[in-house]
Amino acid sequence: MKRLAICFLLLPTLLAGAAPTSRARTGTLAGTVLDAEGKPAAQATVTLQTSDGQHPRSTTTDARGHFSFSPLARGSYDMRAYQNGSWSEWKHNLSVLAGKRTDVTLHLVAPKRAADRH
Repeated sequence: MKRLAICFLLLPTLLAGAAPTSRARTGTLAGTVLDAEGKPAAQATVTLQTSDGQHPRSTTTDARGHFSFSPLARGSYDMRAYQNGSWSEWKHNLSVLAGKRTDVTLHLVAPKRAADRH
């Protein structure tokens, strides 16, 4: 009976040590969006999806052009940014590792004017 009681007392401790926390299984993708002049792009929309095109998410940059996606499952992701008609190039195969932060800088490209296209 004493052994059984000891097992019940130790069970939460053993389970806590055996099961990784959700933070240990996830990571963060964060960074900055810069406009065509290289200045921080406030209120830009950043879109993220898994590299196989699934699970799209978006967020908005703060006043300093910063954004963050967390928690993200380990894996490979693609992202790009948009603001006032300007898009960044896609950043492909960004790795998210457990317990780590991956930093990214996205550069918006000014849209071509109609006169520039001819």
